[in-house]
Amino acid sequence: MRELALMRLEIEGCYKLIHRLGRGVIYIGSARPAPDHPHYTQALDLSREIAKLLNCTTWTGAGPGLMDAAIKGALQAGKHVGGFKIEKEAGQWTSSGSHSYLPSDTYLTCRFFSARKHGFVDAAVRNNPSDRTAVIALPGGIGTLDEIFEILALIQLQRIGSQLPVPFLVMNYDGYYSKLLEFLQDCERWGTIAKGELDPLWKVCDTNQDALTHLARFYNLPFSNDT
Repeated sequence: MRELALMRLEIEGCYKLIHRLGRGVIYIGSARPAPDHPHYTQALDLSREIAKLLNCTTWTGAGPGLMDAAIKGALQAGKHVGGFKIEKEAGQWTSSGSHSYLPSDTYLTCRFFSARKHGFVDAAVRNNPSDRTAVIALPGGIGTLDEIFEILALIQLQRIGSQLPVPFLVMNYDGYYSKLLEFLQDCERWGTIAKGELDPLWKVCDTNQDALTHLARFYNLPFSNDT
């Protein structure tokens, strides 16, 4: 019972943080790539341009790697950043639960993964047509795949986007997710996924321009491919 009460408190803390900072774009991705990794640079550029395009808060797991890239991109755009952190990410950084440079009132350190996921989902849900949100899946490992499929299932079951759709973009940098996509096509051939079932649930993007163009069209915003 005590564990359940603590988890509820963490979820409530996530909701309060979202209420204060605003809903926006959720980035999920690997905690491992260093700043000299090409996917780090691409994620930073993407986050910066999306923050400017949608003029919304950027949400991450407030960890290193591609999460750090998304944070820095949004800060370069001068937009709000929020995060749901866990105490340790991929064996990196300290287990103190603190962030190395974000103000402590912009992120919440979660003990429970379920609370963190509640925060991610709530930050992406659109309550009003004016809300501009999205879920961006960057290259990642086990944790990222877990989040991708959980969010995909929630969209499929209309727990996310039942009233106002939320764009879900998978960034297939350098064909990173191509074999996963091939497996899902095999699932269609086996009949475990209905043919064409996945297509309306997400958008697979090979480049940042693909993602920006899709979001601009989704929200009917002016956008130049030269951006």
